[in-house]
Amino acid sequence: MEEKKIIFLDLKKQYLQLKKEILSSIENVLDENTFFDGKNVEKFEENFAKYCQSKHAVALNNGSSALHLALLAIGVGKGDEVIVPANTFIATAWAVNYVGATPVFVDCTNDTWQIDPTKIEQKITSKTKAIIGVHLYGQPFDISSVKKITESYNLFLVEDAAQAHGAFYNGNIIGNSDNLTCFSFYPTKNLGTYGEGGGITTNNSKYIPRLKKLRNYGSEVRYYHDEIGFNMRMGEIEAAVLNVKLKYLNSWNNQRKAIAKKYQTEIKNPKIKFQYQPSFSDSIYHLFVITTENRDELVKYLNKNNIFPGLHYPVPCHLQKAYSNLNYKIGDFENAEYLSNHCLSLPMYAELSNDELEKVINAINVF
Repeated sequence: MEEKKIIFLDLKKQYLQLKKEILSSIENVLDENTFFDGKNVEKFEENFAKYCQSKHAVALNNGSSALHLALLAIGVGKGDEVIVPANTFIATAWAVNYVGATPVFVDCTNDTWQIDPTKIEQKITSKTKAIIGVHLYGQPFDISSVKKITESYNLFLVEDAAQAHGAFYNGNIIGNSDNLTCFSFYPTKNLGTYGEGGGITTNNSKYIPRLKKLRNYGSEVRYYHDEIGFNMRMGEIEAAVLNVKLKYLNSWNNQRKAIAKKYQTEIKNPKIKFQYQPSFSDSIYHLFVITTENRDELVKYLNKNNIFPGLHYPVPCHLQKAYSNLNYKIGDFENAEYLSNHCLSLPMYAELSNDELEKVINAINVF
């Protein structure tokens, strides 16, 4: 009998647990025959705002759109610069280009792997308009330190929380602030729909009318368009799925934390380094990332043992071909570059069984 594979993420396990609820919610949408701008999206906005202890939530078609519209809402445009961590998924940086501005990259720290606040000020120029901080892998970045910089230089702070649904910073849930906090509900996220989805939360009411207008063709009244807008609405089916899943998010996050703790306490191999967890951070472990000097050898070894980890991210933003015009080079951001060459994402999802977890831990300890 062939040994069972342990994969990085198994979405089917979650679906089978919720199958009846999910199919029922989708069937209701089909019966009502309303696919956009209906009660499911409105309900999700209410539910997610409540979950994030936020005054407002605006549902969108994906997380990239959330970042894009957030920058438009704060007035970033052509000729501006936005500071972005070099160690993040490329969508964080692309949002800056979408509004005609230029991303200016900053290195991450060598322990938390988040944006390094001590490296930001040297990148600020007269063109700098905002900083995007990323709650990478589900772990909040040092918001207070970055906020001090934005306040000193009169800049905006946008939070990329695409991987941080339910994480806490100093006891405050991510999404409960006056900043624009951007989420993704891509299927692989801790809270993911079937298809694409995104959203923005904020306690600052002044942004909401324009965000809602921009997502809907620049229109408040049908066929009357006040500005160039976009079709960035969340669908009713996607919202219906999220309304089901949101009820389980805390339970799933707690299970991820338990899995992470087991990794952290039972992996004893000195070749393995974990992401440092500061006291201000309560991560929800969207990813459990390690580093090792022998990543390729470890991957081959795990694969031979039917364990298939993930990789986030093999090329830092500043070295992507798409940004060759910015003239960054190898050596500019040594921590982000080290991470890209040595990081590995271990299997991590709430339904990972104890036997599967033990197998991964034992294999890494033997390596």
